[in-house]
Amino acid sequence: MVAEPKRITPEEVHQRLKAGEALLVCAYEDEAEFKMMPLQGAISFNEFKSRLSSLAKGQEIVFN
Repeated sequence: MVAEPKRITPEEVHQRLKAGEALLVCAYEDEAEFKMMPLQGAISFNEFKSRLSSLAKGQEIVFN
C-alpha cells in the first residue's frame, strides 16, 4: 500500500535534508531542465531512478 503524499514546508525539507533524513529529488525528467534550474542538495529524476533499487525501504523522498 502506498502512503498518501504529504506536503511539508521548505523549512521542514531543509531540516530533514540537513539531518540526512530525506532525499530531495528534482522531478524534471529532462536533464537539461534540471541543469538549468538547479536546486541545492537535489538529485535529478534520472539519478533517482538509477538509485531506486539501492534506497532503503523507509527512505523519505521529497519531490520538487
